[in-house]
Amino acid sequence: MTTATTDERTLAELQREHGPALLHFLLGLTFGDRQRAEDLSQETLVRAWQHPEAFDAPYESMRPWLFTVARRLAIDARRSRQARPTEVSDVVLESAPAQENTAESAVRALDVREAVRTLSPEHRAVLVQIYFRGLSVGETAEALGIPAGTVKSRSYYALRLLSRNLPGYSSRSLSSSSASRQTASATST
Repeated sequence: MTTATTDERTLAELQREHGPALLHFLLGLTFGDRQRAEDLSQETLVRAWQHPEAFDAPYESMRPWLFTVARRLAIDARRSRQARPTEVSDVVLESAPAQENTAESAVRALDVREAVRTLSPEHRAVLVQIYFRGLSVGETAEALGIPAGTVKSRSYYALRLLSRNLPGYSSRSLSSSSASRQTASATST
């Protein structure tokens, strides 16, 4: 079964006569995106090649038919782009923070809870205020009714005990984080 198509000479003449105007029209519909406009122009001419009956229509010019087909193709292309989620390049993916494994974070949370339970009530109270509630040393001292120096001392010794009780928790990261925490807390008092 052979399907009828437009002959090459007629199609070349159509391109020569209406191609530049069609491209200009599509540039407007694609907001200046030349590549999309060229793709849509080519697809419009493919449709003209596939539908030779359009040449037999009672029009003086093929331009209205071409522009109608081009406009519909541009609308369809825009709708299909909007229906799909936007594509993300590798650069964006590389700069995005990696998602933490939820199983690992759950195990870590259980380990921390268990280690905190081993602390004395005084040490636990200081850590809860500073690390879980986000209070400064001064605010913690007020909340617990103890001097700021005692808050610093208890947090230091509580963190040392935690470093011994938590698996995989290095004392180097403990000393640097507690030192930076104490420096930050001392400046806020």
